[in-house]
Amino acid sequence: MIGVGGFHLSKPEDPKLAVRIVRTALDNGINFLDNSWDYAEGESERRMGKALRDGYREKAFLMTKIDGRTAQSAASQLEQSLQRLQTDHVDLLQFHEVIRMDEPERIFAAGGALEAVLRAREQGKLRYIGFTGHKSPEIHRHMLEVADQHGFRFDTLQMPLNVMDAHYHSFEQSVLPVAVQKQMGVLGMKPMGDPFILDSDTVSAPECLRYAMSLPVSVTITGIDSMAILQQALDVVDSFKPLTPQERAALLARTSKAAKDGKSERYKVSQHFDSTELHPEWLG
Repeated sequence: MIGVGGFHLSKPEDPKLAVRIVRTALDNGINFLDNSWDYAEGESERRMGKALRDGYREKAFLMTKIDGRTAQSAASQLEQSLQRLQTDHVDLLQFHEVIRMDEPERIFAAGGALEAVLRAREQGKLRYIGFTGHKSPEIHRHMLEVADQHGFRFDTLQMPLNVMDAHYHSFEQSVLPVAVQKQMGVLGMKPMGDPFILDSDTVSAPECLRYAMSLPVSVTITGIDSMAILQQALDVVDSFKPLTPQERAALLARTSKAAKDGKSERYKVSQHFDSTELHPEWLG
């Protein structure tokens, strides 16, 4: 129900704390681990790799992401990720941050990233293939359309699913039904807007998690940078009951004003989260 977000593992000053977070999560039944080649210049993957020693790799469904849109850049980034994560394969590899309308065509083109990823799957370096993005539901839907045109089926997709998204340019309304119909693995992220939803002072962290977890998702990925935040997530899971229609309506009513114009979802309306805008060379 809950996945450990990789980005936040680079935040603690002490790398040992990140290792402790991952191992405690795995020991308590959380088994989905998120990461990316570009998080903190690889530090998040390095910390997770240390945590996965001593038999912990076998407890985890391990996912990472790559930015490369060419076969060469995608293959190179995957090899670096495997080395940092200290494993010979990831369970899921995703094309990271699909935030421009032309990126699906780049990924599926001759010499594009998909060629390298399919080759890596044949070599046993990954099991499943997906994509992520935070910018626009239309771009997600375009990615699925381009995949259909090439006769390819993504196993997963990752997108922001939270109480504010329901009000503005909504992935929940536009993309989630399509993914469910296609029987894809749905990875919800940014349940607290990282952390701008909480900054609105309209909803609590447990309420944010419960809203996101009540949707038809495979997992809700949340950032965890302390043992207290990990315990908060575990507590929500232990007491979880899906929102009733009345509870959902009350939360949406309470957050509607704060959600106006996407001001609590900066990843949609600014370049604040767009790492490949700062580093276009990562695309290849």
